[in-house]
Amino acid sequence: MSAHVPHGPYERWVKRPLDAMLAGMALVGLSPIMVAAAVAVRVKLGSPVIFRQKRPGLDERIFEIYKFRTMTDERDAEGNLLSDEERLTPLGQFLRSTSIDELPELVNILRGDMAVVGPRPLLVRYLDRYSPEQRRRHEVRPGLTGLAQVHGRNAVSWEDKFAWDVRYVDDVTFLGDAKIVLETILAVFRREGISSEDAVTMQEFMGSDVATV
Repeated sequence: MSAHVPHGPYERWVKRPLDAMLAGMALVGLSPIMVAAAVAVRVKLGSPVIFRQKRPGLDERIFEIYKFRTMTDERDAEGNLLSDEERLTPLGQFLRSTSIDELPELVNILRGDMAVVGPRPLLVRYLDRYSPEQRRRHEVRPGLTGLAQVHGRNAVSWEDKFAWDVRYVDDVTFLGDAKIVLETILAVFRREGISSEDAVTMQEFMGSDVATV
C-alpha cells in the first residue's frame, strides 16, 4: 500500500487526540447504558458478553475489535454454526438496530486501533478480495462510523460502500467528520440501513473489480 499523506493540520495533529478525548468522555457518559447492555447480554446469551474478532486496521495491521455479543452459538447436528438469521436473538437485533452493540469499540478508539470516523473495519478474509482502489480504505484508521454508514450503511452495495470509504480517505476534514457524526446520530434514531435486502446485516463480500460512486 502507498503511504497516505495527511491532508492538513486536523488530520495530521488534531484528529487522533480529539478521538481519544471523545472516546473517553463517551465511555464515562454512556457507562450506564453499557452496563445495562452487558447485564442483558449475560442474562440472555451467557458468556462471553464481549464479542472479539480480528480485523484489519490502519495499513492493514490486524487488531482485535470489541462488540457486545448479539448472537447465540447454536450449531447443527454436524457441529456447524447456524446461519446469522437463526442465531440473532431479539436482544441482539435491538442492540444492532440502536448501535449499542458497537459501544465497546470506544475502547478500540482509546487504544488507537480505531477512530471515531473512518471506514468500518471489516473481516480479515476480505483483504485478498479488494481491488487496488478499494484497498485504499486502509490508508486511515477504521472508524466507529463513516461516510458509507451515513449513505446507506448495510442497505447499499459493497462497491458503493467502498467507494464512499475511499472518498473519505481523500478528504478528511473536521467539518466533514462533524457532519458524519451528526448524520450517524440521526440514522441511529431512525434505525436506517441496518440490514441489506436479503441478510440480517450484509452479504459476504466476494470481490469486485470497480467502485461505482
